[in-house]
Amino acid sequence: MTNSDSPAHGSGPGAAAATASTPTNSPRTATTGGDAAAKHGTSKYDPAIESDAPRHVAVPRSMYPILVGIFTGVLLISNITATKGVELFGLVTDGAFFLFPLSYIIGDVLSEVYGFRATRRAVYTGFAVLAIGMASFFIAIKLPPADFYENQAAFETVLGTVPQLVLAGLAGYLVGQLLNAWSLTAIKRRTGEKSLWMRLLGSTVVGQFADTLIFCSIAAPAIGISTWGDFVNFVVVGFLWKTGVEVVILPITYQVIAWVKKREGYYDQPAAQ
Repeated sequence: MTNSDSPAHGSGPGAAAATASTPTNSPRTATTGGDAAAKHGTSKYDPAIESDAPRHVAVPRSMYPILVGIFTGVLLISNITATKGVELFGLVTDGAFFLFPLSYIIGDVLSEVYGFRATRRAVYTGFAVLAIGMASFFIAIKLPPADFYENQAAFETVLGTVPQLVLAGLAGYLVGQLLNAWSLTAIKRRTGEKSLWMRLLGSTVVGQFADTLIFCSIAAPAIGISTWGDFVNFVVVGFLWKTGVEVVILPITYQVIAWVKKREGYYDQPAAQ
């Protein structure tokens, strides 16, 4: 109860105790009004006092921003390593084949735990970072090199194809990740909490196929694929590899999802309507 809400003090011992317990040096107490305010036992709030006080916005203790950060970093790194064409045991792919599937695993965790809207926000965040990366590579290549810098040609060779690959990554990633999140949440509406394996594999097939087809169609010329046979091989190998990786590490994905759900209080949340 504030001073202004308190009844008038009397003249007994109780009044003296009440007066003694009333704070007189609070930062909210006005410095103007002087004796009149003190005489009547009232206080004024001076907004200037608190406006200068340091403050911060509280950050919720959630795994969501951490997962989004890893998700975005994997996408950016993958689009750089994908500039190298790779041939393993007669199969043609790109240098991101070992890392990129992780983005879909994280996407599955986001979709399963946080839902489609939160995952869509993460996808848009990744899209923005990739777009900034593409613009940055282009600007850096066009900037005049210093006299002592002898690697301009190599710099252009490595990053000069990146804008086309990032364009491929942007298109494939946006469509593939949104389809992955949408299909997982759509299956979840039918199955509820049961059949997690069905949601993970079904969404992976839909999202990875769309992503791989779009990415390979745009990126193939940039990494030197010029024949129809190599293109089909590029698409099929990329799709089977990425899908296969998710199948193989499905038990790990299960454990990660269970851990994140437990940490986030997933089962304490009300059921979605």
